Amino acid sequence: MIAHEQLVRDYESGIGVPASDTTPSADPGGCLAATLPVWALAAGSVAAVTAAANRIREAHQLNPVLHRLDPDRITAAFSSERLLRIGGAAPAIFADLSGFFPTFDGWVRTHANYPHHRARLLGALGLPAEAPVDLAVAHMAMSRASDIEELAAAHGAIAVQVRTEEEWAASPQGQAAASGPLVAIDARIDRGEIGLPIGASPLQPLRGVRVLDLTRVIAGPVATRTLALLGAEVLRIDPPRLPEIPWQYHDTCQGKRSTLLDLRGQLPLVNDLLAAADVLITGYRPGALEHAGLTAARRPGLVHGRISAWGESGPWGRRRGFDSIVQAAAGISIIEGAPAVPGALPAQALDHASGYLLAAGVIDALVARAHDGIGRDVRVALARTASWLLTASGRTPRHPQAAPPSPLAAVRNGNVTTAAPVLAEYPDYAWPAPRYGADRPTWPLPTR
Repeated sequence: MIAHEQLVRDYESGIGVPASDTTPSADPGGCLAATLPVWALAAGSVAAVTAAANRIREAHQLNPVLHRLDPDRITAAFSSERLLRIGGAAPAIFADLSGFFPTFDGWVRTHANYPHHRARLLGALGLPAEAPVDLAVAHMAMSRASDIEELAAAHGAIAVQVRTEEEWAASPQGQAAASGPLVAIDARIDRGEIGLPIGASPLQPLRGVRVLDLTRVIAGPVATRTLALLGAEVLRIDPPRLPEIPWQYHDTCQGKRSTLLDLRGQLPLVNDLLAAADVLITGYRPGALEHAGLTAARRPGLVHGRISAWGESGPWGRRRGFDSIVQAAAGISIIEGAPAVPGALPAQALDHASGYLLAAGVIDALVARAHDGIGRDVRVALARTASWLLTASGRTPRHPQAAPPSPLAAVRNGNVTTAAPVLAEYPDYAWPAPRYGADRPTWPLPTR
């Protein structure tokens, strides 16, 4: 692993410390009010992006941008689903089998927003796919939380036992999640071209950088949306036979292109796109892409950004997970609620913060590659971000209910209203989320 002194300063000790006089240390609007210091995590992760962006500007010999960390923009971006409107209607964030459910000896939290995850959860409970919700709830109420957790993992479903932070810290998976850097950057063995693409400008320091985006939900798409905001050409690939949740797509695909490709059936085309990419961002479990035949080392000097729920090592390294699931397993739900009634953070803060941290790490890996031509793996994990939040100082057990984000921090394009970019220097993204899958699977920029 590369010892990256600047990353350590920005991503660990720097989080929660005001970057300037315009960055207060407490949530100024109360939009992220919580027992845990969510505002510090949010502001710090965004500050990491602004610092990394200035480092690549310096590499381009461009003047730095004096970024103003706008609290309204940051809290709106982290709470973006609360501002999102499609045709004037707010989205339904969680499906009927996604949430907290009482068990024989405690609580579980499930995630079944996608139809295939719902079917797997019902299968783990020994129920048919058409089983009514009431039957599933009754089944969980008669089961032990730990049994549901293990059955879910065995069926590829997503459910965890709600733990205390002490229980999580004492578990092998909790200890694995807490180890290692917040943003890990490893050198690859290949060497590619040295230098940066031409055409960068102060507000688009990533112009000419090609990013292949194979992520969904929040953290990965937030990372690639941030790279697009800074000028990168981002092409998102989705599988044609796996449905996407429309509101999540509209909320995180601004400034990108969208295409549909079967990783197995159209593998040569995917590998051709990868061969011409500078950056690959994935959210697959370890080994999944290699099993599918995707050659992550195809392009010499490739920067591979990887987001996972639990980290890539430890007993849960191959398990699925989402922000709400990590909160429940790691003890956050008990902290923000109570053992009798679990709660949650006021935003999907682990997802958003991890996305911005991943974007910052990818930018720094591009800067490093410009000097030595070496590709790098950049890794973040929701559970590692949760570990930082759990050990950070500044808890406020007595806090008001989180306020709604400011509507002034929203932008409207057609019938879709979304949160404005987290960086105050940008009034909007280059374009709203395009029609799903509408773009050709090609790079519009000339081959270099």
